[in-house]
Amino acid sequence: MNTHPAPVMDPERFAPYAAHEGNSRGRHHPEDPPRYRSQFQRDRDRIIHSTAFRRLEYKTQVFVNHEGDLFRTRLTHSLEVAQIARAIARVLRLNEDLTEAIALAHDLGHTPFGHAGQDALNLCMADYGGFEHNLQSLRVVDVLEAHYAEFDGLNLTFETREGILKHCTPAAAAALGDVGARFIQGHQPSLEAQLNNLADEIAYNNHDVDDGLRSGLITVDRLMEVTLFREAFQEVRTRFPDLSEKRTRHEVIRRMINRLVTDLIDSSQARILAAAPDSLEAVRLQPRPLICFSPQIREYNLELKRFLRQHLYRHYRVKRMTVKAARVLTELFQAYMADPALLPTEHEHKAKRLAAETGDAGRARAIADYLAGMTDRFAIAEYGRLFDPNTLS
Repeated sequence: MNTHPAPVMDPERFAPYAAHEGNSRGRHHPEDPPRYRSQFQRDRDRIIHSTAFRRLEYKTQVFVNHEGDLFRTRLTHSLEVAQIARAIARVLRLNEDLTEAIALAHDLGHTPFGHAGQDALNLCMADYGGFEHNLQSLRVVDVLEAHYAEFDGLNLTFETREGILKHCTPAAAAALGDVGARFIQGHQPSLEAQLNNLADEIAYNNHDVDDGLRSGLITVDRLMEVTLFREAFQEVRTRFPDLSEKRTRHEVIRRMINRLVTDLIDSSQARILAAAPDSLEAVRLQPRPLICFSPQIREYNLELKRFLRQHLYRHYRVKRMTVKAARVLTELFQAYMADPALLPTEHEHKAKRLAAETGDAGRARAIADYLAGMTDRFAIAEYGRLFDPNTLS
């Protein structure tokens, strides 16, 4: 039994409404406290060392992994979210370690091929409980990671698990126990979880602009329709009229991110001051989130999201990639359901075990777990192994 005390955290470091070890709801499986790090640092470290985290390097954001080496992946996106979220947490005196853990874990359950993969797998699972990457991320850290002798999953703290679960239907929440209760009760998550939701948006919207411009799928001329981009671009061009295209793009993106982050901090500070929560529980009982953009910047951010949906995510070249990606996952799912013996031995045994417990739904869930864990390149290779007659191994 470890008798060493947990590290003493500076009480002045956090605001009274922040999450800290003293108000944590703990872990499902009790463990001795870490000696030289906080409980939330332990969560972060377990996430970084997980198999699912390493696989994010080869999971796509918008562009399929083999399209180019410089486009964002789920891994680079998660790191960018963590950087933005920690910066905000520090100013608001929230728990930076918890904030970072949530950011690094939020995409662990994402399928290969981004949202196209999720949509395809959800259709495949329509008769078996559906598939949602947010719930899958929680399933990864609660069940699927297999490293520790005393428990399945990573045995993360309640607060990290709560932050991973960004949204959830009441029906799904009812099956999740403690971490799903707030969706039934109408309560808010911690401020660390709330800020991660918006840091995620800031990161992927602005970096999709960057990737979209570098790919040539969207142009500066079209982006001038977007207020956030136009105002940042005009500022850069006025100050640096002879700047190269590459540096101009970077200067514009950094100004857009800075404007969103600054507004989020200012607006959130004002809302926190007005609500005056004196504890984490007081945060949970608020009628609405306290981390938010101002009304004007919220509208500008929505304008950017609408532009990306119309001109990047629906671009015919992206559409071609997503159609092919959906075909890969759909046909793999159908093949495994028809003949689980096609699965690697470990996953075949799991499919049989879950099928014995809950029938076809169990088999389908085991197959969905396997497919969701694939990287882009592995899914493409597996498709070739099953369906290309020239690939017989």
